[in-house]
Amino acid sequence: MAEALTLTPAAAQRIAKIAEKQAKPAILRLSVEGGGCSGFQYKFDLAENAETDDSVSETAGVRLVVDPVSLDLVGGSTVDFVESLGGAAFRVENPNAAAGCGCGSSFGI
Repeated sequence: MAEALTLTPAAAQRIAKIAEKQAKPAILRLSVEGGGCSGFQYKFDLAENAETDDSVSETAGVRLVVDPVSLDLVGGSTVDFVESLGGAAFRVENPNAAAGCGCGSSFGI
């Protein structure tokens, strides 16, 4: 079984703000799709609820949910929110990724 994910306090705070503005629950769904410049890409969405087979982790009242197929590719990862001169974005630190790209939104295994 794949390891659970970690949501940093900075990411939890940002998700809570976005969810409040959109009047949705503070639940971030991370999934993995084929594509991107390295083979797989991360997809982030606000979710209405967690599915029964999702892996769920919680930080400061904000939940991060991942489906079982995606969890095989991102298990043990940390989801962070970073702000820099180049902009602000959610970033996944994925220990399973053998390759990545400059944009930080895709990876290879």
